[in-house]
Amino acid sequence: MPLQQQNHLAQQTYTIVLAGGRGTRLAQLTDGRSKPAVPFAGKFNIIDFALSNCVNSGLRRIGVLTQYKSQSLIRHVERGWSFLAADLGEFVEVVPAQQQQGEGWYRGTANAVYQNLDLVREAAAQHVLVLGGDHVYKMDYSVMLAEHAERGAAVSVACVEVPLEEACDFGVMDVDVTGRVLGFDEKPAQPRSPPGRPLHALASMGVYVFETEVLLAELARDAADPASSHDFGHDVIPALVRAGRVHAHRFETSCVNIVEGRPYWRDVGTVDAYWAANIDLTHVVPELNLYDDAWPILSQQRQLPPAKFVFDDEGRRGMAVDSLVSSGCIVSGATVRRSILFSKVRVAEGSVVEDSVVLPNVVIGRDVRLARTVIDKHCRVPDGFRAGLDAVADRARGLHVTAGGITLVTPEMLGQPVRSG
Repeated sequence: MPLQQQNHLAQQTYTIVLAGGRGTRLAQLTDGRSKPAVPFAGKFNIIDFALSNCVNSGLRRIGVLTQYKSQSLIRHVERGWSFLAADLGEFVEVVPAQQQQGEGWYRGTANAVYQNLDLVREAAAQHVLVLGGDHVYKMDYSVMLAEHAERGAAVSVACVEVPLEEACDFGVMDVDVTGRVLGFDEKPAQPRSPPGRPLHALASMGVYVFETEVLLAELARDAADPASSHDFGHDVIPALVRAGRVHAHRFETSCVNIVEGRPYWRDVGTVDAYWAANIDLTHVVPELNLYDDAWPILSQQRQLPPAKFVFDDEGRRGMAVDSLVSSGCIVSGATVRRSILFSKVRVAEGSVVEDSVVLPNVVIGRDVRLARTVIDKHCRVPDGFRAGLDAVADRARGLHVTAGGITLVTPEMLGQPVRSG
């Protein structure tokens, strides 16, 4: 499809970002914030990837639906995404849960959209793009929209191949050679493989393109069904599949970040996955390219001083190797290796931080040793503290140690006041 037509399709599309999820598998990282608001990659929040994909794809009418502990997310979107031109009809607006339909809060992803159908009608768009705000990936949604229009599809679902052993965590799709979806099972115990790919399954990415009238009619039908859980993956998409109205969109055709022939897409929904995706960014050639000027990841840009490294004495050298160090950080006679320091992190003399993810506004005292840890925002790590070196000792002190051996430290675990966000 010509670029001009793709741009026109994008202009005729209203985007809904589902950003109300709690993300319970991230343990204490989501005690005070929703999953889309969790910091990622040194200077972003997870939701910035979905919003950046929208803006880079030419989709600039966006509603962000929030619910669970949303204050930090609302603040981030309002402060970091206010640059769109409202006079040209461009916007990213935050939509809190408001009990628009009855007295209940959102009872599922489909119900969240159903309760905000007035926004869809007000947009008067031909297409509605529905997606989650809690995955890390780079995708040109305009390519998916073009394919959807060329097929004359009622609904399109983006899908990505995942290893068969991981597929039970996703909605798994069965498609024919034309791309029509023949079956859809949400988190099946025994996932099916596509023909010729016995070790893989086609997983739904939770990215949907609807013809607007189809969405309106289907959500009204689902809302009237007392047996429904009012979820896109459990209820709405399977019902449309049975009606023969769903097509699959292969992510590899619209992915902007291909790694050795594989499209980059991460569900950073566990502490282990979150740590691994962050630490990958410290590699010489990471899988996720944050330095692509043609597809920038946008976010709130805080006005902070440059990172600073002080002291160059033997045994007291401020240095960072194979690491990402954000603005406002000071590494004072300490060593940082294979780690990410988010903004305004302070590391004091004699400390060693290795293979760790340190979130914003953390102060690390003297002679601290951290290895394979995630340190939550606002922690004040005391002098001589040790974490990530002995899992048994970490658990005994009330720290959270994952199945993969990553230690999570939060202010509450250190007996310090807990701040939201």
